[in-house]
Amino acid sequence: MSILIYAESAEGKFKKVAFELASYAKKVATEMGTTVTAITVNAGDVSELSKYGVDKVLKINNDKLSGFTAKAYADAIKQAAQKENVKLVLLSSTTDSLYLAPLVAVALDAGFASNVVGLPLSTNPFQVKRNAFSNKAFNITEIATEIKVLSLAKNSYGIFENASSMTQEDFSPAINDTDFGVKVQSVEKSSGKITIADADIVVSAGRGMKGPENWGMIEELAATLGAATACSKPVSDLGWRPHGEHVGQTGKPVATNLYIAVGISGAIQHIAGINSSKVKVVINTDAEAPFFKVADYGVVGDAFEIVPKLIEKFKAFKAQN
Repeated sequence: MSILIYAESAEGKFKKVAFELASYAKKVATEMGTTVTAITVNAGDVSELSKYGVDKVLKINNDKLSGFTAKAYADAIKQAAQKENVKLVLLSSTTDSLYLAPLVAVALDAGFASNVVGLPLSTNPFQVKRNAFSNKAFNITEIATEIKVLSLAKNSYGIFENASSMTQEDFSPAINDTDFGVKVQSVEKSSGKITIADADIVVSAGRGMKGPENWGMIEELAATLGAATACSKPVSDLGWRPHGEHVGQTGKPVATNLYIAVGISGAIQHIAGINSSKVKVVINTDAEAPFFKVADYGVVGDAFEIVPKLIEKFKAFKAQN
């Protein structure tokens, strides 16, 4: 019996969440006295997974799966779990995996726990700690079914190298035409930028920037820090920034190591979507802005004065280190 993870990739390269999931699975597998098997889809070179503790990879290479289709991917994961006699399946909390996890659980007649934030508290009975109420609380969930499916909250465990001797096996699950009731017509992606999903640092800005013409310094700060750029909902609604940069409960939730909010007052939906970030820094002229109540660090002042000084200091620091 092995633990099965779905190692997500894009354009032949693994996403950061794949390594976090492998690190988590390896720790759980060690405690349970078992191994880690990963299933990949059109991932190209999979050898990097061995650095994070994966013992075996089931490689799917199928042109039918070149575009993400939840039902087909879930069916493939189900067949992999059955092949390996898996009792625990782990997925991440990316947009794709949020669609996948419940489908996989139903297909395997398994209990499912989402937003898991730590190692199992107990394996008999099987209990995990989860985020609840928009990350404002935790709950302890017990899964009593023989097969269990967990989705790990992003950036909740970390990435740890734990090299293993990995084997690879080509895997060709039976893919039915009925799995393709929804088809991908096209995918539009931004290029040359760090994505919000993979970023350790996000620099976000709101209407306090006064207009799209002032976003240059936000992009410069992000580039200096190796960060992704993001924005509040009003900014994307006004067309100042692409909707793909909108973070928050109604946009893309983020769980970064550092989240810098510039000129964002902190509506409850925005805070709920970024609350899992480990360190939150707020820059705002309004000392009463709601965001300051949840910030780890706050600067009351004009962003047009503070951000250029931050950029200058960060560049000087990088030049010396």
